[in-house]
Amino acid sequence: MRVAVGLSGGVDSSVAAALLKEKGYEVLGICMKIWDGAPGTGGGPHACYGPDEVTDIEDAAEVAHILEIPFHVVDLTREYDNIVLKYFREEYLSGRTPNPCIRCNQRVKFEVLIEKARAEGIAFDYFATGHYARVEYDDRRKRYLLKKAHDREKDQSYWLAFLSQKQLSGLIFPLGDYTKKEVRKIAKDYRLPTSEKSDSQDFFSGDHTELFNMPAQPGPILDAKGSLLGTHQGIWCYTIGQRKGLGISCGKPLYVVALDEKRNAVIVGAKEELAREELVASNVNFISIDTITEPMKVSLKMRYAQKEFEGVLTPVASGSVHVKFKEPQLSVTPGQAAVFYENDIVVGGGIIEKGEDMRFTSFQIRNPNIEIRNKSQ
Repeated sequence: MRVAVGLSGGVDSSVAAALLKEKGYEVLGICMKIWDGAPGTGGGPHACYGPDEVTDIEDAAEVAHILEIPFHVVDLTREYDNIVLKYFREEYLSGRTPNPCIRCNQRVKFEVLIEKARAEGIAFDYFATGHYARVEYDDRRKRYLLKKAHDREKDQSYWLAFLSQKQLSGLIFPLGDYTKKEVRKIAKDYRLPTSEKSDSQDFFSGDHTELFNMPAQPGPILDAKGSLLGTHQGIWCYTIGQRKGLGISCGKPLYVVALDEKRNAVIVGAKEELAREELVASNVNFISIDTITEPMKVSLKMRYAQKEFEGVLTPVASGSVHVKFKEPQLSVTPGQAAVFYENDIVVGGGIIEKGEDMRFTSFQIRNPNIEIRNKSQ
């Protein structure tokens, strides 16, 4: 059985390759190149998109050399720009907060990379990565299941909740039953250069403005009543729930409660104004079930690091779902992913939309004579 491992230049994918070879698989390494190298377009340290990619590819090649496995680099710079970066820009400019990592996993890493590698003549039966998750086939359901990893602190099933049955059928996650501590020890035993390497922190850790290739777009910062509190330099610099970096002072802490793309406005308010009791999610991808026809109790989270909370999942029109929370939750953010669980099994995931309870999107500036101009004008 021939397995291609997506080598990222990090410790997790390095150990995934080592474990598969140890188990007798014929292993080869594939590394995707996504950064175009253009000045001013790269993230900071430990970003997966940016100049660190050069070192990451070198580290991946060294790991392949130590493990004595073939190594290939697949250039996906054009595809990454069209699929991930374009989506990232469009979502922020429409007042939503994108999730580029989920988009990359669904459309690039577990789709385009595999397709392009095979098109270039690289043959393999399965594809593996260093994600902390598990895939199992359930005979009763006749479906592939995505499950949480043994190491709950490192579990990455959230990032994989939009993979299809076809994608899951061809995947192996060798680290699903290991802890991070065990993985680093294995890397040291193999004397891999990535054994002490820091994990990637985000797809882009720099100023997001660099990714838009356009002048700053200043606009008003308003409260819920429409009072002008300040000026922002672009709604893409903000996300729901953000407190720091607002550049305004008030007698109490203020948080971003909404982004109004029509008026290019950032709406702020008190922490309690962030509370929501429900959400509607679209583009739902079910994994453990084919579809949902009646209300279903689930646990869910709306961010990777968030603690799961309880809710009831109900189908609505056009393939969307409504989720009623057992208790109010803060920072329900349009554009982000809501992932649903049944114990350690991923039920599926959907993209959060603006619901009727997402207020603060139609307030006017109190003084109609105020005009916020672009600094370039």
